[in-house]
Amino acid sequence: MSRIGRMPIAIPAGVTVDIAENNKVTVKGPKGTLERVLPVEMEISKEGEEIVVKRPNDLKKMKSLHGLTRTLINNMVIGVTEGYQKVLEVNGVGYRAAKQGNKLNLALGYSHPVDMIDPEGITTTVDGNKIIVSGIDKEKVGQYAAEIREKRAPEPYKGKGIKYADEVIRRKVGKTGKK
Repeated sequence: MSRIGRMPIAIPAGVTVDIAENNKVTVKGPKGTLERVLPVEMEISKEGEEIVVKRPNDLKKMKSLHGLTRTLINNMVIGVTEGYQKVLEVNGVGYRAAKQGNKLNLALGYSHPVDMIDPEGITTTVDGNKIIVSGIDKEKVGQYAAEIREKRAPEPYKGKGIKYADEVIRRKVGKTGKK
């Protein structure tokens, strides 16, 4: 039995969960509303103040969908109550990040500045050399943070580039001079 899929999801106060036909789940909370169509095979039911996900049989596909479905609903509930955020760090001489309205300006050692417009539902803030990406949808926050990091991924020799705050860069030793 799926250990994650079996656990019920507690619905905090101020959050409403609606389950429509074809497993369309809508979660409304203090930070906003999230809506997602989940696999039709799963049986999603609201029992009192918690949501329970059940699977029809023990086929491998159903087992994998069971835990996934439960986690997706749980992430939606956490998103509308607390929200998600990812912190990125800009390291390198002359590498800078600045915010102009909903536009993120990055100076990353290229011959041109890199401008990125915040997607809908995502906000970015710049604090010194840190970029904080926040929003209610975990998937979108992670995706946008990955896109920012991709503009100049950290390199292993000097550690220059954009990295996640909790990321550790494996450093390499550079060339040595002639003998």
